[in-house]
Amino acid sequence: MNLTRRDCLLAGASATLLAGCASSPAVSDHAADRPLLDLRRYFDGPVQAHGQFSDRNGHVRRRFTVAMDCRWTGDEGVLDETFRYADGATERRIWRLTHLGEGRYTGRADDVVGQAQGETAGNAFRWRYRLRLPVDGRVWEVDFDDWMYLIDDRVMLNRATMSKFGIRLGEVQLAFRKQDQS
Repeated sequence: MNLTRRDCLLAGASATLLAGCASSPAVSDHAADRPLLDLRRYFDGPVQAHGQFSDRNGHVRRRFTVAMDCRWTGDEGVLDETFRYADGATERRIWRLTHLGEGRYTGRADDVVGQAQGETAGNAFRWRYRLRLPVDGRVWEVDFDDWMYLIDDRVMLNRATMSKFGIRLGEVQLAFRKQDQS
């Protein structure tokens, strides 16, 4: 069989289209999972996190810690995050969240394009947003698909996939630990 370049391109495009149609996980898949995640309770007070960014090939490119000061007033929350990277760089992001009821949330931050959308069910939280990310003197807008899973009343794990134009660029992994309030 002799395949032309056009045939190969069509086959590749068809495979990509079919892969996009495959079912992806839904937050509702976790409705029965425990412990039950109440975002307003977990992100209220100090939270510490340790994480890393891995590129699409799995190579760790950056390691970091995050100190978070979190507080809620009714259905409005503020997550004040200070990132400290292994190379000495620091970064700050302040999320302003709104609980819409029925496990749904929206959020804004200065480097987020538009509004983040989130949803909880059971022990899981899915958070999707577009972030302005400085890279080599330019700013890229990249999409984040965050999944957080409450392990117990203090520990939550987070896996976020970063992509642009639907192409996976890498993954952020975080382990959150809720601190005692003194």
